[in-house]
Amino acid sequence: MFAACNQSAGKKDTGEYSEEFLKIQHKAEDKFGHNAIKAGHDYLDSAFSKLKHPTVNDRFRYYALKYVYFQKTLRDFDSAMLYADSMLALANKSVNPKQYSMNYAEANFARGDSFFELKQFNDAYQAYYQGYLTGKNYLNLAALCDYTYRMGMIMYKKGHYKLAANYFKDSYHQISEEARTFDRGFPGFYRRQELLDNIAISYKHNNEADSAIKYFDIALKFINDNAPLFPDRKRDMDMARGVVYGNKAEIYMQTKQFNNAIDLLKKSIAINMQPGFDNRDAELSEIKLGQIYLDIHASDSLINLLGNIRKQLDTVANADAEADYNRLLGNLYVQRNDLKLAINHIQRYNLMKDSIIKRSALLMESDVNQQLANYEKQHEIDKLSNSSKLQTIYLYVSIFFALMAVIIVFLVYRNFKRSRQEVKTINVLNKQINEQNYNLEKALKEINTSSQEKDRILRAVAHDLRNPIGGIASLTTIMAEEDYSEEQKEMINLVKETSFNSLELINEILEATNLNSVELHPEPTEINGLLSNSVELLKFKAAEKGQEIILEPLDKQIELVISREKIWRVVSNLITNAIKFSPTGGTIQVKAFEFEDHKIVIAVKDNGIGIPDKMKDQIFNMFTSAQRPGTAGEKSFGLGLSICRQIMEKHHGKIWFESDVDKGTTFFISLPLILAGVHGGSNTAQKFSEPTA
Repeated sequence: MFAACNQSAGKKDTGEYSEEFLKIQHKAEDKFGHNAIKAGHDYLDSAFSKLKHPTVNDRFRYYALKYVYFQKTLRDFDSAMLYADSMLALANKSVNPKQYSMNYAEANFARGDSFFELKQFNDAYQAYYQGYLTGKNYLNLAALCDYTYRMGMIMYKKGHYKLAANYFKDSYHQISEEARTFDRGFPGFYRRQELLDNIAISYKHNNEADSAIKYFDIALKFINDNAPLFPDRKRDMDMARGVVYGNKAEIYMQTKQFNNAIDLLKKSIAINMQPGFDNRDAELSEIKLGQIYLDIHASDSLINLLGNIRKQLDTVANADAEADYNRLLGNLYVQRNDLKLAINHIQRYNLMKDSIIKRSALLMESDVNQQLANYEKQHEIDKLSNSSKLQTIYLYVSIFFALMAVIIVFLVYRNFKRSRQEVKTINVLNKQINEQNYNLEKALKEINTSSQEKDRILRAVAHDLRNPIGGIASLTTIMAEEDYSEEQKEMINLVKETSFNSLELINEILEATNLNSVELHPEPTEINGLLSNSVELLKFKAAEKGQEIILEPLDKQIELVISREKIWRVVSNLITNAIKFSPTGGTIQVKAFEFEDHKIVIAVKDNGIGIPDKMKDQIFNMFTSAQRPGTAGEKSFGLGLSICRQIMEKHHGKIWFESDVDKGTTFFISLPLILAGVHGGSNTAQKFSEPTA
C-alpha cells in the first residue's frame, strides 16, 4: 500500500531511468572501474536508499548492480540468485514492451548464469532460452547477442570449439549491428573485444593457428583504437591487453616460437599481476611460461618462477594453476632424476586434475542442444494450447492410438499362430549352440594340451642339446690354449663363443618353460644386502666397458618375505641389460626407496640407447622380436625380461619401464611391503619435500 501511494504521489513511470538514479549509477560504476569495489557497493546502497521515487528501471538496475557484485566479485552465487529473482519480478512490472523485452531478457540471463555456476545446468539452459525467446519475439538484438555469447561459452567449455567460434562470431555481429542505433558505451566495447579474443581462443583449440593469430591481432587493434574514447578506463584496457597477450602466446608455444611466446607472456604477467588486476589470469600465464622453461631446460628460471607462483597461489587461489604447478614441479624433478619427489608431485597433479574433471562432468554430460530443442518444442506446444489446434492434435492422437491398438491386436494374433514354429526354430538353434559350445571346449582343451606338449618338447630338446654343446664348449676352451696358428685359433674361438651363447640360450629356455611349475620358497630377505650383492658381482662386468654402477640403498634395513634367488635374478638381469645397452664409460644407477602406498620400489637407470616406440609393447614377450645387440655387440635372446615379469607376477609385484631413444631407460620393480622385520630408523615412508627458489 505504501509503495502504491509513493508511486501515485510521484511522477508517472515512463519506463526510463530517473536522472537522480543515473547520477548514482555513474558514480558507483566509476568507483567499480577504479577498483574501489566495496566502496562503490556501499555508496550504491546508501544513495539508493535516499532516492524518493525510484522508477521500475531504477530498481531493476539497482538489483542488477547488486547481482553483479555478488556474482562476479564475491562469487556468492546463492545471494546473486536472490537478486536475479528480484530483477525478474521487476521485469514483469514493466510499463511498456521495450522495457519488458530488455529487462526480462537480462533477468533471465542473470538467473541462468547463477544456475550455471551452481551446476544446475538444466535450469540454466531453460533461463537462457527464456531470454532468447524474449529477444526473438521483440527483435531485441541486445538479448540475442547475450544469448549467443552464452551459448558460445557453453560450447567452449564442452570442447566444441568450432561451434563456439561460430556462436562468438554471431554475437559479435549482433552487438555491432546494435551499436549502430544504440551505443552501449564501455560495456559494449568491452564485450566486443572479449568476443574477438574468444573467437581466437576457439580457433587456437581447434588447431587453426593462422585464424587464431588473425583474431588476436584484430582484438589488440580494436582495444588500441578505442582506448582514447575511454581515458578513465586505462586499467581495464591494460587488463584486456594482458589477457590477449597471454592467450596469443600459446599459439607461439604450439609452433615452438619460444622467444615470441616468452615476450608476450612476460608482458601479460607484468600487467595482470598488479594489485586489482586479473591476478588469476597472471597465474595461468606464469604456468605457460613455466612450461616453456621446462621445455628448453631453463631449470634456474623455472625454479625462480615456481617459487613466485607458490607465493601467489597462497594468496589468490586458482585450482587450474595449482594443478599445473604440481605438474611442472614433478617434471622438473624427472629432469633431475629425482624420481621420489617427481612421483609425489605428479600424483598431486593427477588428483587435482581428476577433481577438476569431476566438477565439469555434469556440464559434459548435459546436452545443451537437446535441451534447447526440447524447450523449443515445449514452446510450440504452449502456443498451440491457446488455440483450437491443440484440440485437433488430441483428435489425431486419439485416432493414432486407436489405429495402433488395432495393429497391436492383429500382431498379437499373428504372432500367436507363428509361435509354435518359432519355438521349434529356437530349439534347433539351442541345439546348435550347445554343439558349438562343446566343440569350443574341446578345441580349448586341445590348445592347452598342445601348449603343454610344446613346453615338454622344448625342455627335452634343450636338455638333450645342453650336454653335447657343453662338451663342445669345454673342448674348444682347451684347444684355444694349444699351439695353433692365428687363423686356426680365431676359428676355434668362434666355435667356443657360439657354444657358450648356445648354452646361455638353452639355460634361458629351460628357465622360462619351468618357471610356472616351480614353487617359490620365500624367506626373510634384507633388501639392501640383496642389492649390494647384485651390484658387487656385476661391477667387474661393467668395468670391462669402463662403466660405473652407483647404488642408492634404502635409508634403513628392511626385510621382505620373498624368494631371494628369484628377486636376485630379476635385479641382476636388469643391471646386466643396463650394462649391455649403455655406452662405454656410462653410468648405471640402482636406487631403492619405500613408497607411500606400502611398496618397495627398485629402479635401474641407464643412459644408453633407449627403447624405440615400436618395440615397447613387445619387450616382455617370450622370444620377442624386439631383441637387439648390445652397444659392444653382446648377444640378446629376448627371454630375460619375460622371465623377470613371470617372477614379479608370482611375487604379486609389478615391473615397468620409462624410456627415451638416445636418452636411456629406467626399469622399475615394486614389491608389496610384507615386512619380516625392521631394524633402525622409522617405519614411516620418507616424506617428499619441495625445492626452494
